Amino acid sequence: MHQDIQKCIEVLATGGIILYPTDTIWGIGCDATHSHAIQKVYRLKQREDAKAMLVLVNSMDMLSRYVEEIPDMAREIIKINDAPLTIIYPSGRNLAGNLLSPDGSIGIRITSDPFCEALIHRFRKPLVSTSANIAGLPAPAIYREISAEIKSMVDYTVTWRQNDHIKRKPSGILKVKLNGGIEVIRK
Repeated sequence: MHQDIQKCIEVLATGGIILYPTDTIWGIGCDATHSHAIQKVYRLKQREDAKAMLVLVNSMDMLSRYVEEIPDMAREIIKINDAPLTIIYPSGRNLAGNLLSPDGSIGIRITSDPFCEALIHRFRKPLVSTSANIAGLPAPAIYREISAEIKSMVDYTVTWRQNDHIKRKPSGILKVKLNGGIEVIRK
C-alpha cells in the first residue's frame, strides 16, 4: 500500500490521473484543485464538464477548507451516518472552478477507506472521485469489471485491492441546503 501511495502522490502532483479503490467502488481520481487534471478526467469519461464530479476528503477539518459553510444539518448527518455518504454542499471553495456545478455547489464525501485516508493525508489535498467507467455505461463494482479502455487511459493504477471480490456500490448522495432542507439524490 505504501508504494502505491507514493506513486499516486508523484502522479497527482504532476496533474496526472489515477485509478484507485475507495470506500465504495473503484474511482478515477486527480487533484481536486488542478483544473487541467480535472479536464483530463472529463475527457477520459467522455462526459460534459457541466456535470460535476465528487470530491474525497479525509476529515471534517479538511472539509471545512473546501466549502463556504457546513450547514448544521450536514454536521449532524455526518456524526450519525455509518455508510459512505456524499453530501452536496451549496458552495465550494479552494477547488478548481471546473469541478463545481454551475450553481457553485460541490459533492464531498469524508472517506473511511484506509488507502484513501492515507493518500489524502500524505497528498494534503482533496481528490476527485468519479466512477471508473465511460459516462453512461454501468459503474464497475470491482477492479476486474473496469474496462481495458479506462485502465489504459490513466497514468497510474493502484495495485492494492485489485483482487478484492467484494462488490461495493456507489455512495448515497444528499443535497443539504443552508436553511436545513435535505434532498435525497441517491439512496
